[in-house]
Amino acid sequence: MKVANRRHTLLEFVHANPGNANVETLCALLGVSEATVRRDLTALAEQGLVMRTYGGAAHIGAREPEQSLQERSGQHSTEKARMARAALAHIHDHDTLLLDGGTSTAALARLLSERRGLHVITNNLLALPALQELPEGRVTLLGGDLRSESLCTFGPAALAMLERLSADKVFVSADGVVAGRGLCEASAEQAYLKDKMLQQAAEVFVLADASKLGRDNQQHWTPVSGHWRLITSAEDEALVAPFMSTGLVEVQRV
Repeated sequence: MKVANRRHTLLEFVHANPGNANVETLCALLGVSEATVRRDLTALAEQGLVMRTYGGAAHIGAREPEQSLQERSGQHSTEKARMARAALAHIHDHDTLLLDGGTSTAALARLLSERRGLHVITNNLLALPALQELPEGRVTLLGGDLRSESLCTFGPAALAMLERLSADKVFVSADGVVAGRGLCEASAEQAYLKDKMLQQAAEVFVLADASKLGRDNQQHWTPVSGHWRLITSAEDEALVAPFMSTGLVEVQRV
């Protein structure tokens, strides 16, 4: 198949199959190597025709506008509270925690005063008022640039600090969580920082309400490898089944 025809076929497939245009599927479709598919996807992305994602591509029109912090704060508050309570059960006195930005992790921060001697490392400015109340606790704020859309810090300074820190557990949230792909984010800076957080923690916990599962309408990805725990409010078996089938994800429904 000529290069132009192959790339046209790729583009049509990406448009017709949002969320399923991964490299493995595209290789099987075209009967070519991963290297060839990756070169074609890069070329299409450079032309502005697709968005590269972790492990594949997405239709350029699939990207959703990011919700405001005010909108996110008012959504699924009951579910977030239940997930936070479930997450707290995994936290012990004197643990060192990495706490990601977001409203779900801020809900967890409001419960951490029930533990003693915690060391909390975070970029989440929403969490700071609650973290002031930690009994015998310590808080390390990751420096860097302020992301006003989510009231968290990011960038090279935050990444540099994380290089020199480690934690017992990390608690993260995301715009979307997709089995086998990872965490979907609106900005590359968020995705990179989450990736480093996951690397620096012994145990990984992802907090995601039902609306986040299978959602892939942003273009930046953080892969989640190894064993991890998904804490979710989802009741629909179809939403959690893809995670359970991987053999790497322990799903806890609340």
